[in-house]
Amino acid sequence: MKLATRMQRLGTETAFEVLVRARALEAQGRDVVHLEIGEPDFDTPANVSQAGANAIGEGWTHYGPAAGQPDLRQAIADYINRRTRTAYTPANVVVTPGGKPIMFFLILALLEAGDDAIYPDPGFPIYRSMIDFTGARAVPLPIREENDFRLDVGELESLITPQTKLLIINSPANPTGGVLTRDDLEAIARLAVANDLFVLADEIYSEIIYEGEHHSIASFPGMVERTAILDGFSKTYAMTGWRLGYGVMPEWIAEQVSRLMVNSVSCTASMVQRAGLEALTGPQDAVRDMVEAFRRRRDLMVSGLNAIPGVTCRNPAGAFYVFPNITGTGMTSREFADRLLDDFGVAALSGTSFGEHGEGYLRLSYANSEENLAKALERIDAAARQLVAAR
Repeated sequence: MKLATRMQRLGTETAFEVLVRARALEAQGRDVVHLEIGEPDFDTPANVSQAGANAIGEGWTHYGPAAGQPDLRQAIADYINRRTRTAYTPANVVVTPGGKPIMFFLILALLEAGDDAIYPDPGFPIYRSMIDFTGARAVPLPIREENDFRLDVGELESLITPQTKLLIINSPANPTGGVLTRDDLEAIARLAVANDLFVLADEIYSEIIYEGEHHSIASFPGMVERTAILDGFSKTYAMTGWRLGYGVMPEWIAEQVSRLMVNSVSCTASMVQRAGLEALTGPQDAVRDMVEAFRRRRDLMVSGLNAIPGVTCRNPAGAFYVFPNITGTGMTSREFADRLLDDFGVAALSGTSFGEHGEGYLRLSYANSEENLAKALERIDAAARQLVAAR
């Protein structure tokens, strides 16, 4: 018995592979600082956890609508409308078990062999994985440090062909922390309208932003009818294990995503959706406190990394990652990441885990305590000094 050929085109997430290696070292008694996983180290806000627990006692333990509970979909529509100054309704919202199903279902519903899809590189690896899985052609759009890790609109325009059907953007971005400006998004929107492109806007980090405000491409003329916003609760509310995300999109594609829900997982857990409703409509103090903690950690990491020989680091405007340039160490991204884990006890990700244009960089998550981040910086400094001295 052989697997279907398409399974050979399906990728993975290196973060989980590095986590397994790090846990194996810890099982041997090694001390490891974890900077590999993109997961807030905070607990889910108490009111949200309590709402989920109450929901079980109240009987929210049965099937629900494939697209999500009506009141949660209404709350999501209201939230996105406030953020983007649009007029979405619950019919535009599909609730899913995490944010990845929105990528999976939307790309599956839109793309086929012969289509082109443009995605950011470096970028979240599942974008490329899912494009490849459909048999469409994945077209990387380089995201460059010299442009503050924002896409270059002129370069994007040069990649568009008559076969281009989908454009994926991510702001604030994983792995770089880069944020697209309002002018960037306005120019991208004009290209999308002129070339009849559908846009998947991954806005999962929209509330974790440190300078200015978040802008959504859906707020620009002509974009509501050609944009799917991907968002969720994992990052903003420290709810990674709850598995709760959603997409907001034109009704015609929302209907197809709902059909894929029916054919895969039936629905998102009902009690989890009650917790999500409380998260969106309840107090937001915990979110603000978390973002301020991330800001302090970002400043600690950027300052510390820029003091290390052979390493430079831009100041990310959002998310909770830094993407330092390590070319001055003389090692490749993979070599340096492996050395940090095996010899110095720091779990980091090679920039190439996010695409070939990530060569020369590491992704470090600062979703860890300031004490552990300081420890990690000391170890990275020791590794870099050893390498630079040996050159």
